[in-house]
Amino acid sequence: SQFSDIYQEDHFINYLKPDIRIVKELPLELKSLNLEAIGSVRLRCRCNFHALRFVPKIQNTASVLLQRMRQHTSRSGPLDTYLVGPKAAESYMKDKGNLPTKNSRYLAVHLRFEIDMAAHSLCDFGGGEEEREELEAYREIHFPALTHIKKTTKLPSPAALRAEGQCPLTPEEAVLMLAALGFKRRTPVYLAGAHIYGGKSRLSALTSLYPNLVTKESLLSTSEITPFMNFSSQLAALDFIGCAAADAFAMTDSGSQLSSLVTGYRIYFGGGRMPSIRPNKRRLASIFLKNSTIEWSEFEDRVRKAVRQSKQVHERPVARSVYRHPRCRECMCTTESDLV
Repeated sequence: SQFSDIYQEDHFINYLKPDIRIVKELPLELKSLNLEAIGSVRLRCRCNFHALRFVPKIQNTASVLLQRMRQHTSRSGPLDTYLVGPKAAESYMKDKGNLPTKNSRYLAVHLRFEIDMAAHSLCDFGGGEEEREELEAYREIHFPALTHIKKTTKLPSPAALRAEGQCPLTPEEAVLMLAALGFKRRTPVYLAGAHIYGGKSRLSALTSLYPNLVTKESLLSTSEITPFMNFSSQLAALDFIGCAAADAFAMTDSGSQLSSLVTGYRIYFGGGRMPSIRPNKRRLASIFLKNSTIEWSEFEDRVRKAVRQSKQVHERPVARSVYRHPRCRECMCTTESDLV
């Protein structure tokens, strides 16, 4: 996908016109400049959170997706205007105006457990020899340098990697975390992400505990999602909107780009009312290792404490991305007029 396939190009140029002249082709005399070095943090926030708007194709389909997630309510979410545009949000309210308002809050989960991540992690996920052979074959094709290092260097064992929090959470571990945090069986869950390693069988624990679990593929009809199917960035945009608009958002890997950008967006526009759950994988690994020997109530307490002690909303650390950590003086000093 090109920039204009995802975002409204004219809005981007016009919004930033008071700050900077934007051209579609860089003049020859500027091509040798270090553009990264002359960028400004304030400007980056205006660009990322205000100048970037998804194209109508993405906004309209995402609006349908959100309506179906909230099918029993007349309310729109607090971030809908920024995500799908004011017209879509207003139209939704009019269409649903005669319906009784019900509790339609939903949880979005970004389950980062694709085969590339599983193979690159060098972790063991309980699949025995068949799993090890499959992941090794994948590494040889897609990560030959890692395969070479693995053969020539003594690396930490899978157990040591897990103890250090280096392994992605499995779907089974994600279920345990969500249940311990108090998400009930009736909770509507929007599951974001690409193809899960292990397929439907690997998701069985998640779908069994949360029968109201849906994906963009199950929410949208074939005709609605087909225009996006060959464009991974556009599919990711639909997941971004589904996650950013959720009443609560949980990730299984805090290093994931999509999860980090969703969290930053929710911090910037959410006014402190859009919770995001970031797991401390090292602490959780220790708890999961003992989950068969402790009572459920103790397990709940430990998981909740581990999540509470994960990094919460804080000032942007020096040299860290403002897209992931927008809470800083240069970025958060917005006024109502800035949000238009």
